[in-house]
Amino acid sequence: MKKYLITGCAGFIGSNFVYYMLKKYDDILLVNLDKLTYAGNLENLKGVEGDSRHVFVQGDICDRELVTSLFEKYDFDYVINFAAESHVDRSITNPEIFVETNVLGTVNLLQCTKNAWLKDGVWAEGKKYVQVSTDEVYGSLGDEGYFMETTPLCPHSPYSSSKASADMFVMAFHDTYGMPVNITRCSNNYGPYQFPEKLIPLMINNVKNHKKLPVYGDGMNVRDWLYVEDHCKAIDMVTEGGRDGEVYNVGGHNERPNIFIVKTIIAQLHDRLKDDGISEDLIQYVADRLGHDRRYGIDPTKIKDELGWYPETTFEVGIVKTIDWYLENQEWMQRVTSGDYMKYYEEMYKNKA
Repeated sequence: MKKYLITGCAGFIGSNFVYYMLKKYDDILLVNLDKLTYAGNLENLKGVEGDSRHVFVQGDICDRELVTSLFEKYDFDYVINFAAESHVDRSITNPEIFVETNVLGTVNLLQCTKNAWLKDGVWAEGKKYVQVSTDEVYGSLGDEGYFMETTPLCPHSPYSSSKASADMFVMAFHDTYGMPVNITRCSNNYGPYQFPEKLIPLMINNVKNHKKLPVYGDGMNVRDWLYVEDHCKAIDMVTEGGRDGEVYNVGGHNERPNIFIVKTIIAQLHDRLKDDGISEDLIQYVADRLGHDRRYGIDPTKIKDELGWYPETTFEVGIVKTIDWYLENQEWMQRVTSGDYMKYYEEMYKNKA
């Protein structure tokens, strides 16, 4: 039985990874550690309640004693670190929180992993640490070209800076101590269970409720959209077959401007709900985000050539599946937005308008 420590399992990508792994494998144990901040919600894991292959632990990756005790109890084969503060807007307001979780938390996790797996100068066989990162560490692209694994890191926001720093610590543990590691850097994910501060679920929620749709700047910032299940498959393949010490870019080959995403959601919901109150009149252009990167684009050639991974879900299919999920799970949306979320964002966008 392979035993995994999954951190950040109650968040968007982490919870989708839990579902993916439990669907694919019978003989595994997933020990899932999550602090349960506003974006990490046990609502996301209701579908695996009672599954003996899944153990949930509430806790912080910065907690050395807790993480050490989990290694002692379960003797993990793999550590996959999804745990992170991830929203750029929040990093601009509170960068310290991003340093604490994304940098110091990663370093603590690396230290605990090293202490568990390195004995008398010899690493235990068959172990691996996987850091789930982002294409934002590379900075911004012009109209041409793509990010490669060899592209220099050039982060522009507190969020991307914290993720780049974490990546560098992962590679430092590999180069200094010989820790078996991989890093994955993905493009923008979308799909079920994404907290509705991110573009796609935010727009779905606002459109459905006839609220204004805040769009930064001219709306022409371009992102490469990756359906979350395709990303989960990539992480699994890198964990099992990635070459030690390598970085793998995971991209969807679905580049779209933000305004295209917004107008697509408007059109989809107008047609489905037969609601004339849903129109492009809801769009509200607001002052651009500070340090807003213009374009991201990932070249996934390496992971395709070495591991045979490719994005199976086109944007046209993925966006329909995503909208379907949010329409069918409106109670989930209401529960996760019942706190300070709506007030926080309405004030933020009002101030930027």
